[in-house]
Amino acid sequence: MPTPTDEQLLARIREGDSDAERLLYERYKQLVRSRAHSYFLIGADHEDLVQEGMLGLYKAVCEYDEEKAASFKSFAELCVTRQILSAIKNATRKKHTPLNHYVSLNSSPVEADGELTLLDTMRSLRVADPEEVVIGRENFERMMLYLEKTLSPMERRVLSLYLDGLSYPQIAARIEKPLKSVDNAMQRVKRKLEQYRG
Repeated sequence: MPTPTDEQLLARIREGDSDAERLLYERYKQLVRSRAHSYFLIGADHEDLVQEGMLGLYKAVCEYDEEKAASFKSFAELCVTRQILSAIKNATRKKHTPLNHYVSLNSSPVEADGELTLLDTMRSLRVADPEEVVIGRENFERMMLYLEKTLSPMERRVLSLYLDGLSYPQIAARIEKPLKSVDNAMQRVKRKLEQYRG
């Protein structure tokens, strides 16, 4: 029996075929993992981004229109990537607000414009649950110390701009370096973060 196309599976899914749905999600699971592996979010597990990617895939299944879109694969890749980027931007805005307003890990506690260092800013965070405060602060400070010791000045600068929501091309323009240098720096940061064990 020939393997059904994505479009055939989608038609069956719309008729309520759960086997077709399972098959389609299985078919695209590796694509989602691959997309999630291209990004990272400090403080989040890799599986969190995979889940966001799966949510993007679910949206693609629900919203795909053969008459408007090209192939389902192209549409799914777009939806998965958008969902992951959206999750990163939202988490960066809400969860890491102090990170978004900071440039360097190593500058003096009070800059000329009055901003505190990242570590000073994070120490001032308040969370409702005291246990969460203690554990979160300890984990974050350990991670920041690890990053301070392991990241080069360029890697710290690139990471800071990335957390500010800038794209690789925007970062390259800001620091006046080639796009490949920015990509290489981010790959090194990712590897170092993957090695962090807390």
